[in-house]
Amino acid sequence: MSDWKQRLGMVYSTNPDFEYQTDTEPEAETLPPEKQNLKVWLDRKQRGGKVVTLIKGFVGTDEDATALGRMLKNRCGVGGSVKDGEIIVQGDHRDRVIELLTAAGYKCKKAGG
Repeated sequence: MSDWKQRLGMVYSTNPDFEYQTDTEPEAETLPPEKQNLKVWLDRKQRGGKVVTLIKGFVGTDEDATALGRMLKNRCGVGGSVKDGEIIVQGDHRDRVIELLTAAGYKCKKAGG
């Protein structure tokens, strides 16, 4: 987000020593694959009855999550997205996703239904 958008609605001070502070949190540093503890879920809630494979528990930057999601989608040959810290792969690809994540050095296991 650009700097001016963060200041919308902000009251400015005439104090020359005023330090502008934002409420943004620093983005989490990406853990190495062997320290990640991923859970692979099968989900069909709020998706019009369509099944998706969810990967939860990724700790790291949005760019790294997007890169991991892109790799999984390419290897499974399907679409998907990365939202709210979850990687979504269209279709039931739990076994293939677990195989790919394990080969890449991640700790992961099946969870949920």
